[in-house]
Amino acid sequence: MRPLLLRCSLGCLVTGFGSFSASRSKVVTQAAPLLCYLRKTMHYQTEQRGHPNSPDYRLYFKTSEGKYVSPFHDIPLIAETQQDNDVPAKKPKRNESEVLYNMVVEVPRWSNAKMEIATKEALNPIKQDVKKGKLRYVANVFPHKGYIWNYGALPQTWEDPNHKDKETKCCGDNDPIDVCDIGTQVCSPGQVIQVKVLGILAMIDEGEMDWKVIAINAKDPDAKNLNSIDDVRKSRPGHLEATVDWFRKYKVPDGKPENQFGFNGQFKDKDFAVEIIKSTHEHWRALVQKQTNPGGIECKNVSCCESPFKCSADDAREVVQSAPAFGSAHPVPTEVDTWHFV
Repeated sequence: MRPLLLRCSLGCLVTGFGSFSASRSKVVTQAAPLLCYLRKTMHYQTEQRGHPNSPDYRLYFKTSEGKYVSPFHDIPLIAETQQDNDVPAKKPKRNESEVLYNMVVEVPRWSNAKMEIATKEALNPIKQDVKKGKLRYVANVFPHKGYIWNYGALPQTWEDPNHKDKETKCCGDNDPIDVCDIGTQVCSPGQVIQVKVLGILAMIDEGEMDWKVIAINAKDPDAKNLNSIDDVRKSRPGHLEATVDWFRKYKVPDGKPENQFGFNGQFKDKDFAVEIIKSTHEHWRALVQKQTNPGGIECKNVSCCESPFKCSADDAREVVQSAPAFGSAHPVPTEVDTWHFV
């Protein structure tokens, strides 16, 4: 079996063999205080810096104890068991083989700003992508409005650009693996949710392998009834087809060609998806242990004990404090609401 990288209670990295252990965490959310600009996301908070809707805007992550962390490297891939008042959490009443993964939400459903984990910046805050000096917004390709799911990434995964997929013959896109949460809740940028993996789509973006994991928020009312990609196909007719259509056409209004797909655009099942996640987790481990060429990826972290990139809490705090102070939002361009027919 392949070695897997897990995180122990002290925040260290531990190598083990076999399947992931199942656990689930309690999600705690509350409205952001007017002055602190913090948002509760599970046992993580986010801190805004810069001006929303501008190139200097950043969303940093910190623990409930106030320690700044990287959402890319310090949030565990596998959802940990929540403990309240030092009382061990009860054993989840679900299939022992089911694993819940942490998902870092970058883009809420129905929104257009292309927010993403800044992989090449210290502590990897969420920022809005910029191309040719302009902020990026995904187009509304009829009949879709913005992103049609909560979109984000699995922490502690990396699609290695030096690794060629044996099926598609394409190399990774140098980012964490992407996730589409098909749950009913509209999430917030920086929210950390626990998801059930249902399947995966092999998108090829300008020649690069760009896997799209299909998952559902474990707290969603439908989560108990959706356990496979076939369940999605049966209970939500048209949803998977809309997902392929969205990924195929979303760059066309920007003058780019349609995206292509491996496996003839067919979704692979949950077991296949888990194997891809394991593989990208191993690639991430090699990345933070400096066993592979980082290719510009910033690996600064506060909890990976075996990593030469580990930094102190003070160093992490300095990174955030050096960013611009939080300020008023800039206006969003009116053309973001334009319909495109392609």
